[in-house]
Amino acid sequence: MIRLLKIEFKKILTYKTFWIIFGLYFLFLALGILLAEVMINSMVSNINSHLPIPLPRAVLYTFPNIWQNMTFFASIRYVMIFPAILVIILITQEFANKTIRQNIINGMSRKEFLVSKFQFLVVLSLTVTVIVTMVIFILGITHTDLGSFSDAFRHMDFVFGFFIQMLTFLCFAFFFGFMLRNTGLSIALFTLYTLIIEPILYFLLKAPFMFENKIYTYLPVNSVIRIVEYPSIPKLTGMLGFQIQDSLSPLSLLIPVIYAGILLGIVTYVMNHKDL
Repeated sequence: MIRLLKIEFKKILTYKTFWIIFGLYFLFLALGILLAEVMINSMVSNINSHLPIPLPRAVLYTFPNIWQNMTFFASIRYVMIFPAILVIILITQEFANKTIRQNIINGMSRKEFLVSKFQFLVVLSLTVTVIVTMVIFILGITHTDLGSFSDAFRHMDFVFGFFIQMLTFLCFAFFFGFMLRNTGLSIALFTLYTLIIEPILYFLLKAPFMFENKIYTYLPVNSVIRIVEYPSIPKLTGMLGFQIQDSLSPLSLLIPVIYAGILLGIVTYVMNHKDL
């Protein structure tokens, strides 16, 4: 298993595109996390200008709610699209450069090739999750009073939810790249479906004029987003009188995993029965 990972990392160490996109991803991620509270409070201020009783300002960076808040912002589809595009580029380049055929000729089995790719997806997801966790912890320490620091690790299960989000989303991207095998086409269709087609389907299925249904909750990308569906802002939700999300749902974790398993199963079938 380690041997397969070493082969994968040798391919990307000198691949400038990988590091450029990886760097852009963390740049946008950092900006989103650091500016989240400012943007939300700016919206609250605009709303307050039209209300007789002002809404309280949002506090996002204190324990324990910071775990849910920051994993929510880190899992917005417009942010996760960057590592997904990275995965698409890496897999489609295997076909464009014919390195997949060369690996098979050199003795790597088809199963080992797929295992190496899945290992890379897991490692990439873990790397992103660890970095996000470190950023959250540092922000939490610097914004939390000692009196509430005992709650520092409560709600940390949202980090696990974020890892599942990242891994399953990357599996979706891997599926597009493997099946289409063309970098430009794969990125275009994946981006089109993720950012445009599925959100439109979501709102159409949820619209009042549609028959009553819950289909929109089971759309592939939406099922990933729903793991950490909302941020936690107790003062605002308490004042408005509704509860949004206070924990992870086992069902919300299971659905995208099932989707990812089905897509990887299709990839495995194609890998074993089609010409490369």
